[in-house]
Amino acid sequence: MAKTKKEKEEIVTKLENAFKNAASSVFVHFTKVTVAEESSMRRKFRDEGLKYIVAKKTLIRRALDKLGHAHKDVPLLGELAVAYDIGSKEDATSAARNVWNFAKQLGGEKLSILGGIFEGRFVGADEMKEIATIPSIPVLRGMFLNVINSPISGLAVALKAIADKKSA
Repeated sequence: MAKTKKEKEEIVTKLENAFKNAASSVFVHFTKVTVAEESSMRRKFRDEGLKYIVAKKTLIRRALDKLGHAHKDVPLLGELAVAYDIGSKEDATSAARNVWNFAKQLGGEKLSILGGIFEGRFVGADEMKEIATIPSIPVLRGMFLNVINSPISGLAVALKAIADKKSA
């Protein structure tokens, strides 16, 4: 069923707000995704605080043009959706990471990242895939603590070895 001009304008406004306010937006190409797989993906995204919109490429391009993003270099091909997160400015990589995880789960031929907007700048597929592989904030914090504690624990092991050697 064809959408009216007013409905199309509402979609463009919604996309424009998503691109403007989200820490990151990911353009997702999907093909041959079953209803069950899409429902599962949407449920997981909703649990993670992400939004997922399927829209026509012309409407997405219109929203990008209104914001002044140069999107001519990125091919927006096939069926297209946008995944974005407005709720959490702390973890700007969450949308890309969740799409990437689902793409691995479903297979690259069913779901792939075409590019996106990261922290207000338009990026291509390769850069968005790199962003998707960045661990989440809690994992990064754990890694940082491990790096800080590593020399201290190494020193403790060395001191214990010296103490054991002297007491023997």
